[in-house]
Amino acid sequence: MVSSEPRQAALPDDAGPLGIICGGGSVPLAVADAASRHGRRVVMFALRGFADAGVERYPCRWIVLGTLGRLFRLLRQEGCRDVVFVGSLTRPGWLGFRLDLATVLRLPHIARAFRGGDDHLIAGIARLFEDEGFRMIGAHEIAPELLLPEGPLGTRVPSEQDRTDIERGLALLAATGPFDIGQAVVVAGRHVLAIEAIEGTDRMLDRIVTLRKEGRIRAPAGAGVLIKAAKPQQDRRFDLPAIGPATVEAVARAGLAGLAAVAGDAIVAEPQRVAQAAEARGVFVVGIKPAGAGA
Repeated sequence: MVSSEPRQAALPDDAGPLGIICGGGSVPLAVADAASRHGRRVVMFALRGFADAGVERYPCRWIVLGTLGRLFRLLRQEGCRDVVFVGSLTRPGWLGFRLDLATVLRLPHIARAFRGGDDHLIAGIARLFEDEGFRMIGAHEIAPELLLPEGPLGTRVPSEQDRTDIERGLALLAATGPFDIGQAVVVAGRHVLAIEAIEGTDRMLDRIVTLRKEGRIRAPAGAGVLIKAAKPQQDRRFDLPAIGPATVEAVARAGLAGLAAVAGDAIVAEPQRVAQAAEARGVFVVGIKPAGAGA
């Protein structure tokens, strides 16, 4: 497809600055901090209405959904060949876009990307960037130290019942993953309490709080586990499960025993704060092996 904007000079062949297209949450800053520690210059491209103001600690360009032409131009102006997508983002409707000409010319491609789940959408948008010569990089490639290690963060560990619930949750996520539904499930006493869908993990946990208040959940407070895992077919460059202090707080509010995520396949934005929050709220956070990996 012909671009609406004149081609800029070729992107640099060396590493150059890293462009971080960021949504909400603490993960974008954690990735930026890690890249900076590794000696990489970072430029934040913050999505207005989603990204936190704290991203302005780094050179920052604010952008709005639907202005691909401006974003491509800014990335080239900053010399960013490598690009990371990271942070929370609510799946937009068409009314959430403010379209520039470059985006309008790509509407058939974007419309096809919207005809599917989140993985299909993200992969379709990523191809637009790759067609423009940008290289899409996973957050874990930039900051491997942010990947959840195997074992507990802190001193609290899951009980035998918790481990049974974790195994059941992993099996369920492996089964539902091909349908591109979500990355999280809550299980208590082998009973599935909730499956993440379009609402996201936080809203799902809010649902658990409501169900407890309504007396719909029989499991006592302090029982049950939030399990998070990437979908089997998922491109690991995009949308890995993420855990932060806010996740721990939400797990505690939901009256669960703790949370488990697949080690090496989930990002922990602030590991020390996560461990401290888990200790303070009396819940566990543990990195586990994937479904079918054995003990």
